[in-house]
Amino acid sequence: MLEHLRVNDFAIIDSVDMALTDGLTALTGETGAGKSILLDAIGLVLGDRAARGSVRDGADRAEIEATFHVSPDSDAATWLAEHDLDDDNLCTLRRVVSRDGRSRAYINGRSATTHTLRELGEMLVHIHGQHEHQHLTRTERQRVIVDSRAGIIDDLATLRTLHKAWREADSALQNAQSEHAARSDRLDMLTFQVQELQNVQLDAAAIESLFSEHTRLSNAESLVASAQGLLDVSFDGEQSAHDRLSLAHRQALALADTDTQLAQLPELINSALINLDEAVGVARNYLADLDMDPARLAAVEEQMSLIHGLARKHQTQGPDLPALHAQLATELTQLQAAARSPAELETAATAAHDAYLACARRVSAARSKAAKALSADVTAELQTLGMGGGQFVVEVNEEPDHAGAHGIDRIELFVSANPGQQPKPLAKVASGGELSRISLAIQLIASRYAAVPSLIFDEVDTGIGGGIAEIVGRQLRELGERCQVMCVTHLPQVASQAHHHIAVSKSVRDGQTHTAPIPLTGKARVDEIARMLGGVKMTQKVRSHAREMLGEA
Repeated sequence: MLEHLRVNDFAIIDSVDMALTDGLTALTGETGAGKSILLDAIGLVLGDRAARGSVRDGADRAEIEATFHVSPDSDAATWLAEHDLDDDNLCTLRRVVSRDGRSRAYINGRSATTHTLRELGEMLVHIHGQHEHQHLTRTERQRVIVDSRAGIIDDLATLRTLHKAWREADSALQNAQSEHAARSDRLDMLTFQVQELQNVQLDAAAIESLFSEHTRLSNAESLVASAQGLLDVSFDGEQSAHDRLSLAHRQALALADTDTQLAQLPELINSALINLDEAVGVARNYLADLDMDPARLAAVEEQMSLIHGLARKHQTQGPDLPALHAQLATELTQLQAAARSPAELETAATAAHDAYLACARRVSAARSKAAKALSADVTAELQTLGMGGGQFVVEVNEEPDHAGAHGIDRIELFVSANPGQQPKPLAKVASGGELSRISLAIQLIASRYAAVPSLIFDEVDTGIGGGIAEIVGRQLRELGERCQVMCVTHLPQVASQAHHHIAVSKSVRDGQTHTAPIPLTGKARVDEIARMLGGVKMTQKVRSHAREMLGEA
């Protein structure tokens, strides 16, 4: 239940601070005083889109805050707990709108999106607008009315989930059917490529070694010649490096014997001789081990040709082929594991569709049952609203070929405004007054089954008067016995039935328009009812009539 509303700098409202309670509260006042603006403020704090001009002239931002008492077993309490936003059965919604159009929303002091605010707001308040009769001609609104009467919120949630699962399964089937050939081709190609690379049977280090061996074998003759030349220069030839170093060593010994300052020379030259001898040994061993086998060279060149060919084919380097082989083998394994045949997917899609259809038919049955009850209730209500002989019919027809997230039903509302006339689609009702009255009857009945604790009616009594207006007032009062009801009205017959009365007045101070809600009791309320009864002059007779209306209520 809405317990407190605070509005600052919104439209023509500078500052409003209202305490509200249960029962039926009437909001009255002259046209343009700002009654509907108060409801717009409530709509904004419940997640409505902020319109241009929301911020009062001269202010930087508008701010609306609404505090609700939330019953522990209500949908709103469950929602708040699930989102870790519960606060001892209290819920405070706050909306701040800047002049540049940006807005911020808060739930119990924590930042929230307008979508989240709207989701929660739908569990707290239902606003019946003055143009509801226009919305009633829309298929979606008609379905919502029937579903509300049927009380199938959980079934509808399940239906949406099953519909999504079916559409996803069907989409997977369609994709599988269109991609089956491509997947087969890819599998074939991967299988061939993996086998082809597997034939190399070498790792990256072995391929590098093979490259080195090929270089050595293909250059064996020049390597022999160069190594033999090295031996000739170093040791085997005339005046070799070894002979010259030996001579230098002897001369160094003679010098060292003569002058001790040259004692290091023989040692240094001897080290060179030792290193030269080691180098000669390496060269001799290399020549002894060098393979000049043409058959081995041919075998190596054949394997090199295979490696180079595969590297060019896959646009990579030879040593990278083993890594490529591992990558393609992994992809092949994954594709083989993930590839489900269209037959398997078709089975899954059929099962998903059957589950959806079974739930949709349960929903359809519940809707059909609710449609009969709703037809009878609204038809009875039409009689009390001065449409004697009027008839209201809700038709629910299954159309499985047009299955959607909301089910397989086509719901239509039919009305006969006068006795002897065949019910026609609601959208074809000619009289605007009749449509408004029918809309009011539907809203009054639908409100009995609303799960939200607070209902707001914004001038839904337009187009009626006299005794019928009094009946509407009594029905709203009766509704207020079960939940919190706020009603913006211009009818004294409705306002007099309210448990509480708030008059909204407009004044001009310092060139600025100001709106203020004033709780009315006693004489002030009598005067407001008298004003609503009309007349240029407020006579004692009019006041007496107003007191009589309040007394009867």
